[in-house]
Amino acid sequence: MPRYFIEVAYKGDRYSGFQEQQNANTIQAEVSHALEVFYKQKFSLTGSSRTDAGVHALQNFFHFDVEEPIANPDWNVYNLNAILSDDIAVKQLFLVKDDAHCRFDALSREYKYVVYNKKDPFLHDAAFYSPYPLDIAQMNEAAKMLFDFEDFTSFSKRNTQVKNFICKIMESHWKVEDGCVVYHVKSNRFLRGMVKGLVGTMLRVGRGIITLENFREIILAKDCSKADFSVASHGLYLVRVEYGEL
Repeated sequence: MPRYFIEVAYKGDRYSGFQEQQNANTIQAEVSHALEVFYKQKFSLTGSSRTDAGVHALQNFFHFDVEEPIANPDWNVYNLNAILSDDIAVKQLFLVKDDAHCRFDALSREYKYVVYNKKDPFLHDAAFYSPYPLDIAQMNEAAKMLFDFEDFTSFSKRNTQVKNFICKIMESHWKVEDGCVVYHVKSNRFLRGMVKGLVGTMLRVGRGIITLENFREIILAKDCSKADFSVASHGLYLVRVEYGEL
């Protein structure tokens, strides 16, 4: 059966996350509905990266199988977007190998987290408001420290079904961008709540609440009660999912 990848972008404010759930509005449910309305058949979607409630994505993927090849997939993107609400967009729809898997074939995922410290009505639902002075140099020292580790148990929320907490960090740094302080992180995989845990804990470093040595001790503790997950979901963006040949 032909297999297709569908690339989407979305604002997560109104949704209970990416993956379909009972009695909850999700990105997967909305995209499934649009496909069914347009193609007049049901689809079983597999998602690439499960973003939590309120989290945004500049790029994310589903894959699905069909009985017959889809004619004019570029034109169908226009029609699917006409069905979807304004906060979800289909960016492309393309044929891949029959065994391509949008989750397991991903080589890396990249996130950013946006923080601002001066009240701004245009950022209140798109970034995290933290009205405190931040030592970005110290935060970058903490961000670099992540390259020394692979076990990120301390930054995974409980009640997760993963077999291990090993992640390979490929990029980790803070930058000032358009008046905001932005954390960029790239890894082969991410644990549940991991980016928010990293950001919340590094902000404590930036505010001088904990030291860099304290931050290292939190990593080594392998105890999520030591990390700070309290930052808002709406500051988090899935930026990119990277694949090899599909």
